[in-house]
Amino acid sequence: MEGSLSLANFPKGVKSFLAVFVLVLSVGFFTGLLFVNETTEASPQGIHENYLGNEADEEAEVMKFKKSEREMLTTVHTHILSLSFVFVLMGVLVWLSDTSLWLKKFLSIEPLLSVLFTFGGIYLMWKGIGWMKYVVMVSGFLMTLSFTWAAALVLWQLLFKKSGSN
Repeated sequence: MEGSLSLANFPKGVKSFLAVFVLVLSVGFFTGLLFVNETTEASPQGIHENYLGNEADEEAEVMKFKKSEREMLTTVHTHILSLSFVFVLMGVLVWLSDTSLWLKKFLSIEPLLSVLFTFGGIYLMWKGIGWMKYVVMVSGFLMTLSFTWAAALVLWQLLFKKSGSN
């Protein structure tokens, strides 16, 4: 986006504020991924066990129990709402960057779809559609990739791109 609404043309103070915001948001996002790795081991079987339990596995190192309907609705509700706000804010910043229209569309729309597929997939898996664990893995990976690319793009525009340059 050329002109005054480009991130590169913002005053230094605003650039600093937004850069710190994106860094703090990134710490929160990636800390969440550490938690996901801790609870699911980032595997289809781990995702399945985290929500549906592993009581039948007498060899399990950590016993996990099936989540209740209330726990599932709370998880799905809070994650869809909070991550939607995260990706709307990042999407606005991406749209203020000087990059291709295709990349702006992808980095602003894809993570919102991934939020829906990831947490909708978790709920459907919990309801008995076992193969959704693979949809959850793929959409979670795409969501993470989109967040990383968007954060890197925005930080580069704020910290390194010169005002008025292409």
